[in-house]
Amino acid sequence: MGKQLWVEPVGELVLARMRGMPTEALLVDCQLQVLQILRDRGGGKVLYDALEMEAPPVEVALSQRTLDETLGALKIRRAIVVPTSNLAYLARLAFGEGDYRVFYNDISAAINWLGKESAS
Repeated sequence: MGKQLWVEPVGELVLARMRGMPTEALLVDCQLQVLQILRDRGGGKVLYDALEMEAPPVEVALSQRTLDETLGALKIRRAIVVPTSNLAYLARLAFGEGDYRVFYNDISAAINWLGKESAS
């Protein structure tokens, strides 16, 4: 299988794109790459593009919460773009509380939301 993860700065955003079936190891790799860019910038906004991602087992999705415990005081605003309600549910489980929003198939709306100031 080809590459499953791309993480790169795009203007003011960090774009994290996943495809296929994610594993806990892939989520760790994604988190490390995103955090490296965000720490260099002192925080920021992340767009997770999961349009080509398959729904992982719940345990894999929940591992994201453990990863988020390492964020400390780093301020992150996240938009997650998903193709299905199943992935939307898993994204909400994965990210729990925080400054994020899930979007269905609408990258433009996600980018617009990220461009607005956080309510918190």
